[in-house]
Amino acid sequence: MARILVVEDDRDIAMLLEDDLRAEGHHVEVIRDGVIASRRGREPDWDLIILDVMLPGRDGFDVCRDIRRARVHTPIIILTAKTHEAEKILGLDLGADDYVTKPFSPRELRSRIRAVLRRFEGVTGDIYGFGDVEIDFARGELRRQGKPVELTPLQFKLLGVFVRNRGRVLSRDQLIQDAWGDQTFVTERAVDGHIVGLRRKIEADPAQPRFLISVRGLGYRFDA
Repeated sequence: MARILVVEDDRDIAMLLEDDLRAEGHHVEVIRDGVIASRRGREPDWDLIILDVMLPGRDGFDVCRDIRRARVHTPIIILTAKTHEAEKILGLDLGADDYVTKPFSPRELRSRIRAVLRRFEGVTGDIYGFGDVEIDFARGELRRQGKPVELTPLQFKLLGVFVRNRGRVLSRDQLIQDAWGDQTFVTERAVDGHIVGLRRKIEADPAQPRFLISVRGLGYRFDA
């Protein structure tokens, strides 16, 4: 059973989501206002936030930005009626973990919820250390030699993917699927750029990485 915050101002959709998720055994709270959602979403009570984009007070993008700026890394699934690729990418770049386009089937949403919860299972409450780096997944923080290091939401998400799959080679396609979402267009060059940025945060010598290793022709491997 997961603790799920549903942020949706359409009463019919909110009721459908609440009934369906409760039937799955989850604890559900529904909020219909973006200002309240921004405050509640920053509280450490949730395993997942389902977040509509069109909200009164503050829209879903603003709420997502507020939550991530507070270094809260609760998984977020964005619900949007908008189909423009740039808007989907914006939500993911702000730190959302997946999105579902309206109208959606409850079955599809349940599947995506299970996938997101699986990705975060065993990680969100752990502290993981390597070298002089310590990652606090519960607080959404990275520290080097005890001092905080600022990560973008996407860098933190990528690092979580590597930690969960440490010792395994991950292709760029796998990284895109787990960090951006498999329905988002991201170039391999963009993935490489984010890896370069992440190495600057965790490696003593980013040009000669010790932990985040390139595997020629295959992708990347995290050895820590």
